[in-house]
Amino acid sequence: MTQSLMSRDKSEAKKKGWLAVATWVGTGLLGVKVSIWLAIPAAIAAGYLTLKWFMFRAKRGMRF
Repeated sequence: MTQSLMSRDKSEAKKKGWLAVATWVGTGLLGVKVSIWLAIPAAIAAGYLTLKWFMFRAKRGMRF
């Protein structure tokens, strides 16, 4: 089944956004339950995924 380019980009952006949110939630849980020192690298990874999501939307002219 073929999808339009816009609907495919929206779907991809939604997946990237939920992955970034899940990583931030995991980072918060890791910091609270285990150790703040382990949460620092996880926060860097979550920030990277958030930046990739933001740049994906910005390159395609999608609104926030």
